[in-house]
Amino acid sequence: MSGRGRACRAAAVLLLTLAGQATPAPPAGATVRGSGVVTWAASAQRVGQGADRAYRLIVKVSAGGSDLRVRLSNAYGDRPLTVDAAHAGLQAEGAALKPGSNRALTFGGKHTATVPAGGAVWSDPLPGRVPAGARLAVSLRTPDARGPATGHEMALTTSYLGRDADPGGDGDTGWTLTTGSWWYLDAVSVRPAHPRTGAVVALGDSITDGWGSTPGLDRRWPDDLARRLRADGTGVANEGISGNRVLTGNSGGPSAGRRLERDVLSQPGVRTVILYEGVNDLKAHQGASADEIVAGYREITKRAHAAGLCVVGATVAPFKGWLQWDPDAEAVRREVNHQVRTGGDFDAVADVDRALRDPRDPARLRPDLDSGDHLHPDDDGMRAIAGAVDPPSRDCRR
Repeated sequence: MSGRGRACRAAAVLLLTLAGQATPAPPAGATVRGSGVVTWAASAQRVGQGADRAYRLIVKVSAGGSDLRVRLSNAYGDRPLTVDAAHAGLQAEGAALKPGSNRALTFGGKHTATVPAGGAVWSDPLPGRVPAGARLAVSLRTPDARGPATGHEMALTTSYLGRDADPGGDGDTGWTLTTGSWWYLDAVSVRPAHPRTGAVVALGDSITDGWGSTPGLDRRWPDDLARRLRADGTGVANEGISGNRVLTGNSGGPSAGRRLERDVLSQPGVRTVILYEGVNDLKAHQGASADEIVAGYREITKRAHAAGLCVVGATVAPFKGWLQWDPDAEAVRREVNHQVRTGGDFDAVADVDRALRDPRDPARLRPDLDSGDHLHPDDDGMRAIAGAVDPPSRDCRR
């Protein structure tokens, strides 16, 4: 990557011994905004219908820190969502948590939260520390949820459901069902040990979402990037949505530009956004030209720069062999990549195309990095993408 400008103990468990050092609750309404640094995120989607049930949602944080907060989203709801219990603890195995780790979250000092239709709320800070790379279990109960539910469809992680399960318990009793989606939870933040520590957001499509990687092993490329940046304390948030486009929305959600505020600019502590989209715009029969896609990149970059963020642009990987590939789409891809490399719009460029292409046929993925569908990389390919992104500098300022 090049350009103009440009982070405990393994057994630490939310410092349960600090129960007497409660953080004062913020005033009413203060929970709508986050603080600290985002350490995990998943872009909101419609995931089905709300129900009277409990959820134990398993996520892996990137950066460690104190004062954990979670954001609950009702972005696709058509009525207010009530959460009458919310807890955070550390996963032991399955739905069971490490004994004593599960602690109640509050919202404006209350143990219940009402998330407005189309809105989101942050919890109050939870005292204590969360170790980097921890498997966090956020447990919620929605006693009267109805209508469209908000979450993230392709979690590639097993979470748990129960009609009679206790969100405040440590055991696995009552968690009788599993789910491959995250429900209502769309971000987690912590306060890092070093004030200058920031976060990176990966804004992307199904490749960023992890399609093609091994489920349950956290082998998406943002996971690999998070492992690379762990020593630096940098948070990494994965805002990939399968099927997402730069220019137009579809069943995979709003376009990258339309979700920029929700998924990037509203996240706490973000310093850099990695923009890795475009293949869904240029695939055959979509009709987008290289100039149109690059104009979309420029608009996103302009808004991110106005918010003080650095932007890393990624070239589009080859996909010959995928059903929607044709020579015209390949020509658009090559022109998009040429403009990404030479246009000077980004603060840095991650040359994913160069990292993944087959030297014998540059329109194809390398066979040893291909998940088998000729569009989505496998685990090794995901590592190659992360390797194409140099750790963004803390000194990257606009």
